[in-house]
Amino acid sequence: MSKTLIIGASGQIGKMATELLLKNEQNVVALVRDKSKLSDLDSPFLSIVEQDLEGDFSNAVNGCDQVIFAAGSGGSTGTDKTVLIDLWAATKAATYSKEHGVKHFIMVSSIGADDPDAIESDLKPYLVAKHMADRHLINSGLNYTIVRPGSLTNENASKLISTERPKDRDKAIISRENVAHVLFTIATEQGSNRCIFEVFDGDKPIKAAIK
Repeated sequence: MSKTLIIGASGQIGKMATELLLKNEQNVVALVRDKSKLSDLDSPFLSIVEQDLEGDFSNAVNGCDQVIFAAGSGGSTGTDKTVLIDLWAATKAATYSKEHGVKHFIMVSSIGADDPDAIESDLKPYLVAKHMADRHLINSGLNYTIVRPGSLTNENASKLISTERPKDRDKAIISRENVAHVLFTIATEQGSNRCIFEVFDGDKPIKAAIK
């Protein structure tokens, strides 16, 4: 059976994706800085690796067929953490994955990462980091899927999405739980297509929307 490494498994989206995979009896390696944040998860399919993404975490990739990078520096941190986590840790994860023969790398990116210059806001350093991490993955030679969610909300999962950006910017949103279900679907059913798509709350079932 395949094994998926989830980097950032204690974050909101990462933990929800971890739970979905475990419920589906998928083998998961959860990479976290503090394993106590996963103390409520109890599954024979789960193993936890406790490491700091600012260091060398290459050993966590060993034996994994698939990697989901769902880590993020968080909105309350400075540009330094954005560079170290959203850019540097993401590029290291792709490099380690290539070295270990990972079959599929799933990157959680962001809407706007395709063209950071198009958005003038405080988010620009974050979008630049995501853009560079995405480019590194694309050029790595790995099979990849890059998921670029809209603005995140805490609504419950509708399991209905769209991959077309709404014309109304206020509607370019998606619940974190919907993103987790998208990651789960890609990880268990989609295979590796070297594709990039944006995701938003919408009206299509996930499988149909990302087919």
